Amino acid sequence: MSEELGMTVKKSEKFMDWYYEVLQKAEVVDIRFKAKGFDVYLPTAMRTIREMERLFAEELDSTGHLPVMFPIIIPESNLKTEEEHIKGFAREVFWITHAGANKLEERYALRPTSETAMYPLYSLWLRSHLQLPMKFYQSGRVWRYETKMTRPLLRPREFRWFETHCAFKTNEDAIAQVEQDMEIFKKIVTDNFCLPFLLIKRTEWDKFPGAEETYAFETVLPDGKILQIGTTHNLGQKFAKVFDVKYLDSDGKKKYVYQTCYGPGISRMLGAMITIHGDDKGLIIPPAVAAVQVVIIPIYTGNTKADVMKKAGELLGSLAEKDFRVDLDDREQYTPGFKFHEWELKGVPIRIEIGPKDMEKGCVSVVRRDFRERISVPEDKLEEQLLEIMDSINSQLLKRANELMKIQDAKDYPELKKKLNEGGFVRVEFCMEEKCADKLKEDTGAEVRGTLFEQSTKAKGKCVICGKKAKEVAYVGVSY
Repeated sequence: MSEELGMTVKKSEKFMDWYYEVLQKAEVVDIRFKAKGFDVYLPTAMRTIREMERLFAEELDSTGHLPVMFPIIIPESNLKTEEEHIKGFAREVFWITHAGANKLEERYALRPTSETAMYPLYSLWLRSHLQLPMKFYQSGRVWRYETKMTRPLLRPREFRWFETHCAFKTNEDAIAQVEQDMEIFKKIVTDNFCLPFLLIKRTEWDKFPGAEETYAFETVLPDGKILQIGTTHNLGQKFAKVFDVKYLDSDGKKKYVYQTCYGPGISRMLGAMITIHGDDKGLIIPPAVAAVQVVIIPIYTGNTKADVMKKAGELLGSLAEKDFRVDLDDREQYTPGFKFHEWELKGVPIRIEIGPKDMEKGCVSVVRRDFRERISVPEDKLEEQLLEIMDSINSQLLKRANELMKIQDAKDYPELKKKLNEGGFVRVEFCMEEKCADKLKEDTGAEVRGTLFEQSTKAKGKCVICGKKAKEVAYVGVSY
């Protein structure tokens, strides 16, 4: 890489071209793998994903979930057991039919999601009410044959996610878990990834296959399109009855459990962070998930090299001891200017520059990635200043992201179509009939996303599409 290979496309002018360029030049993914929708995740992506998954794992551990790892394949007989489920996923499944030259007696699906893989085992594991609640999670990959245009991270055919699968005695316990899923999502995704979202209750025709209720976490990207970045589902007892997941209660009777599942989309959230926070210089990674939070760049001439490098090494050790994720760029073959450019491109939140003049003053130069502002900081105040700057970066990224969460109202169909062209969510009064949603999609490409969770606004007028009495205030938008 050289300085001439920096960003050449303006984000505000050609958004998707900018996106592909930053993925390539910041070494996030390589899309040249010879299978559409299957991309190679490079170190910038994987190191960030590692931090993202760590935050989810720690939070799930603290709320009583236990880690497991299930196989990536699901026997066809398992997948077909829950009728709604297989109907919902049939078009998206990748099938394994052969092992070498031998045709398999039963096809295996690469898991599109894990309910039908996990719940047959739940029926063997669960015996007594004393084992409830049963709360497991796993991280890994899932495979879905996306029929829309694929986009790296945003709509791939192989992607990373977390999933939890829980069993409870009562529906009230299941509802409480869904609400906890929502709280966990906000705590991690908004507070750490700096991604705002709307929590949308899906329509009856757009629920997760086999669920009683589905709730989706949706954010708006800079081009105005909506991206679903996670879901949580109340499964009720549908899967429990199909897979015979029962327990012996304290009254001596066998009863079916109530179940939930939860799926934070790691790949999509990474894509959302890149598109929402990045700028014309490249990535801007939120400090909480940056693999490198602080990079130290020594600046020296021949006769000052030894002293500067010694000081840089001391800073590295001191910050590492204080739990900063810190790196020292001591590569001699590159100029400081090249290094500045490269670390900005990769989105490292804070850069520390140390040279002879800084050392004379007992200071270092600190540059924050979002504003690219340089300040001089005394060494004895460095830790305090770095923490303040990281908090400030977090706040600024979230503030900028909130400005993209456009929500407009439309009173009739012509106004709805006009405002859909402006991007974001459009709030309308709607009859909640699937045929009206189909008409909207056919006419505009937009979808009825659903209704707001804990919605306070009541429908009072007519459906903007068919003119019949509206039942709900719905949110509409064009999605990836």
